[in-house]
Amino acid sequence: MTKKFAVTVLGGGSFGTALASIAADNGFPVKQWMRDENLAQNINEQRRNTRYLPDYEINQNVQATTDVIDAVSGADVIFVAIPSKAFSAVVDKARAYLSKDQIMISTAKGIQEDGFLLMSEILKTHTPSEHVGVLSGPNLAKEIAQKQMTATVVASDDAFTRETIQQVLGCSYFRVYASNDLFGVELGGALKNIYAIASGMASALGVGENTKSMLITRSLAEMSRFAVAMGANPMTFLGLSGVGDLIVTCTSPLSRNYRVGHALGEGKTLAEAVESLGQVAEGVNTIRLVRNKSIEMGVYMPLACALYEVLFNDQSVKKVIHGLMTGEQSTDVEFVLPR
Repeated sequence: MTKKFAVTVLGGGSFGTALASIAADNGFPVKQWMRDENLAQNINEQRRNTRYLPDYEINQNVQATTDVIDAVSGADVIFVAIPSKAFSAVVDKARAYLSKDQIMISTAKGIQEDGFLLMSEILKTHTPSEHVGVLSGPNLAKEIAQKQMTATVVASDDAFTRETIQQVLGCSYFRVYASNDLFGVELGGALKNIYAIASGMASALGVGENTKSMLITRSLAEMSRFAVAMGANPMTFLGLSGVGDLIVTCTSPLSRNYRVGHALGEGKTLAEAVESLGQVAEGVNTIRLVRNKSIEMGVYMPLACALYEVLFNDQSVKKVIHGLMTGEQSTDVEFVLPR
C-alpha cells in the first residue's frame, strides 16, 4: 500500500506551484507556503496562482499558507522551491520546526554567494534532516502545468529519499529518474542558466544553426569541466540534468535566462533586461559567481568569462564573440582526450 506522505512546498513561484499540484494529483495532501497573503488566498479560493500560472487550475488538495511553521510541522517531504538569494533565510525560519526524518529537497537552480554554497549544502548544514536531495532537469513550469510529458532527476546519497520522491511525483506526464551525484545534478541546473543567457543573445543577433549548435556543445564542455573540478561525475552531464536541461533552457523563449539574454542581444542594458522579465533569472548572479570561482580554481571557462564582460563591464556582444572565435582550439571532449 502506498503511504500518504504529507507534502510541503516552500515557495509560491511557478515551479513550486507545479510541483504542489503534481503531488496533489497523485493523492498526497499538500501545503504550499508563500509570503504573499493575497496569492495564498487566490490559490485557496480561486485555485489559481494568479501571479505566476494564472491559466492553470490547482488541485483542491493543495492548501496555501503564509505560516511557515504550519507548513513544515508534520510534513514528511519538503520541497524548497525558493530562489538561491533567499533560500537559506527561508530554511532558517523553519529550522527549529524540522526533524531528522523529514525529506528535504531543493529545486533551486542557483548558488549562494557567501561561501559559494550549493543549496544541498545549505540543507545539510542548516537543517537536522538525514534525507537531503535535489530535483533538477529540463522542467519548464508552464509546460508541466499543462501536463506536457516531462522528465526530471532526483539526486541523493540516500535510496529512501530517491524512491520516495519518485513515488510522490512520478505520474503519467512527469517521470522521475534517480541519481546519486548531488553535485553534478545540482551544478547542471545552476550552470546551464549562464549559457541560456548566451544562447538568448545569439538568437537576438540572428546567428545560424551551426553557431547555435557550437554554442550549446561548447557550453556543455565548459559546465562539465567546472563541475568535475568541484567533485561531480562527468557522466551526469549526459543526462537530463546536464545536456537535457541545457537544451531546453538554451532554445526556449519560456526560459527566463534565455529571455534576459535575448533582451541584452537586442541592445537593452542588464537592468532593463531584468526589469522586463519581472522574475528572478538565476543566471545573472551565477555568471558572476562562477567566473570568479573559475579564476580562483584555474578552470578554463571562456564563455562564462566573456559573458561576465558583457553583463558587468559593458563589453559589446560582437567583440566578445570575436574573442571566443579566436581563442584556444583545444580538445573536444577532454574526458576522452585530455587537455
